[in-house]
Amino acid sequence: MDADTLDAVLARASFNGDGLLPAIIQQHDTLEVLMLGWMDAEALRRTLTEGRVTFWSRSRQEYWRKGDTSGNVQYVRGAALDCDADTILVTVEQVGAACHTGSRRCFDVDPLEPHIGGSDA
Repeated sequence: MDADTLDAVLARASFNGDGLLPAIIQQHDTLEVLMLGWMDAEALRRTLTEGRVTFWSRSRQEYWRKGDTSGNVQYVRGAALDCDADTILVTVEQVGAACHTGSRRCFDVDPLEPHIGGSDA
């Protein structure tokens, strides 16, 4: 991504009051939703220019690049802001588990079994 395009994306992104943007991480080929993390402008810049997903850790107050300590790397395959530019979807090639618990996905843990709606439900 060239510098002008990156600047335009960063200007368009709508960060919340804490300067953060939710980042939904999705496996590029299976479309599994793997996890949700948070990015500030610098984490977003790193993600879009370095080919690896970088987050801002709200608990540790520092940047972390997925896989640097665990080996469970996320290689960027694509990215898109949503219609309001207040959430980003990052498609990745996930190597290993995405969740800090060791699970493939963070959303495997607690299925809620909601009432299924729709015209034929």
